[in-house]
Amino acid sequence: MAAGVSAPAIIPQPMKMEQGEGVFQLQKSTRIVVDGSSRVTGEYLAEKLRASTGLPLRLGAVGEARVTRGSIVLSTNGVKAGLGAEGYTLEVTPDGVVVRAASPAGLFYGVQTLLQLLPTEVYSAKPVAGVNWAMPCVQIEDQPRFGWRGMMLDVGRHFFTKEEVKRMLDALALHKINVFHWHLTEDHGWRIEIKKYPQLTKEAAWRPGVGFDLPADSTTAYGPDGRYGGFYTQDDIREVVAYAKARHITVVPEIEMPGHSSAVLSVYPQLGCSGEPFTIPMNGGVTHGVFCAGRDESFAFLEDVLTEVFALFPSQYIHIGGDEAPKDNWKKCARCQARMKAEGLKNEHELQSWFIRRMEKFILAHDKKLIGWSEIHEGGLARSATVMDWIGGGLEAASAGNDVIMTPTEFCYLDYYQSLDQAAEPRAMCCYLPLDKVYSFEPIPAGLAADKHAHILGAQGNVWSEVIPNFKQIEYMTFPRLCALAEVVWSPKAARDWSSFTNRLAVHEQRLDQLGINRRRTTAVKLGQWTPQQIRSEPAQVVWDVTPHIKGAGQYRITLNYTEGNHGITIDSVALLEDGREVARDAHEGFAGTYPRQPVYVLQLASLKPGAKYSLKALVRGEGGTDSQGWVTWVFNPAE
Repeated sequence: MAAGVSAPAIIPQPMKMEQGEGVFQLQKSTRIVVDGSSRVTGEYLAEKLRASTGLPLRLGAVGEARVTRGSIVLSTNGVKAGLGAEGYTLEVTPDGVVVRAASPAGLFYGVQTLLQLLPTEVYSAKPVAGVNWAMPCVQIEDQPRFGWRGMMLDVGRHFFTKEEVKRMLDALALHKINVFHWHLTEDHGWRIEIKKYPQLTKEAAWRPGVGFDLPADSTTAYGPDGRYGGFYTQDDIREVVAYAKARHITVVPEIEMPGHSSAVLSVYPQLGCSGEPFTIPMNGGVTHGVFCAGRDESFAFLEDVLTEVFALFPSQYIHIGGDEAPKDNWKKCARCQARMKAEGLKNEHELQSWFIRRMEKFILAHDKKLIGWSEIHEGGLARSATVMDWIGGGLEAASAGNDVIMTPTEFCYLDYYQSLDQAAEPRAMCCYLPLDKVYSFEPIPAGLAADKHAHILGAQGNVWSEVIPNFKQIEYMTFPRLCALAEVVWSPKAARDWSSFTNRLAVHEQRLDQLGINRRRTTAVKLGQWTPQQIRSEPAQVVWDVTPHIKGAGQYRITLNYTEGNHGITIDSVALLEDGREVARDAHEGFAGTYPRQPVYVLQLASLKPGAKYSLKALVRGEGGTDSQGWVTWVFNPAE
């Protein structure tokens, strides 16, 4: 391999890749050769390469003389059979590059891989001097494992601008994500212009302040009158949908029903059970903003809204929410009770199922398909509905023949904490979802019969925004965890390898930096691990030599990170020793296991003794068993 050319570090990992000898060098004479079906993708590639390399990279057409040798060829001819609509082949030799695919989508994904073969500076927005613009010779054959590779952004709790949404779409394209699930309506704000109901954007899109106990200056989404919120005009929606389509991303809108509807009921109270206007909430939690299932006006309103939504979104799928709809209002509502009696429904869960089925008939009549969260199975699942499984039900739905998109909280909720040391992280909703756990996700539920696997369409990551008021923090919570999920949904299961992924991620994060994408940068240092051989049922000391990791006086925040085993460990204390003498201690009971409790220990080192040996000592015991394993890490904060 030529000097200065790195081995491929591609994310997501291709299905098959063989590396050859030599490199292909981009030069002033290099052309991008296209056929009729690949011209748009060729123009996209040329624009990307010109921006960072400064090379002219003119486009040529297949068949032109003297343009093939030394060129990059994008073609929909001579495609290998069996790669599907999104698969591609990519061959790099010293004489040229050829990307072949059956469709523009496959060519686009081949181009994403091609870009990752070049130095990371290729993602710079302006020319970078002194870079060897060469890519290693490879042969790649690639196609996605799943057809649904998604990411959801909640803009209902906090509003993100059209330009910020487009910025996210660019990041998704880099990772071959092909679905953008846009959560557009919520208790806390309505974000889409509906011509027939102007009050939705005049009033329901705004609230008095940022809410969620967040600082007022943590966001800039304020209108001229000082109210907090915002919305997308129908022209904005069309622009975003077109931008996504150019990157082979389908935008799936979510219009919440029957619950999460306080914003609607604040301006159209006649659609609720009581007829009294709701107040748009300023904080989280389940609200009672639920459409009245006994009023025909509720369905007329929702059908009017969806009619305008259908015209804006070419997506085959429409998401109707269906989650967290409390039934208290319905239990007290004479109209809802009358509806239940008239339809022969036994309880309010069956009333919700009837509500969803009624809306599904309307959606199907417009050649669309309904998606709803796990709760749409309550009271009976509509036969053609697609379940988005966040709290269970995916196995049952797929077994019954319904399509399912997997997005379980414990693997896919990217608004969760990225470290057990929550004090060192931005505020998150709850829980702990580290990068390695995202990477370990298997979308096919255990126990699902092989002949039902096709009903698992794929998976997606969700970014709920209750406590994420600005886009920089959205990026921080999303990356690099979405990089891991992208590999889960694209790469063959057998090809996934955590060690390989982390090595490639170290390069990939440089690409994110070139793009200016905010990401989590961990400063935690691995000090060592504990194994079952070290754990006893009674308290015992586990000691690690940390001399190489001591950086000076200051605060050391130690975290005991459980990784595997049927049982965790209880921690009584953690201490720092200097030449065998204890110089700092934190004694509180913690637990490192499946559900950790206070596993973070803070030690203050007053001064550094040159030449001393430093040890970290933990007093631990097995909780119910001694098969626990894990890592000990720390973050150092120097003394001021």
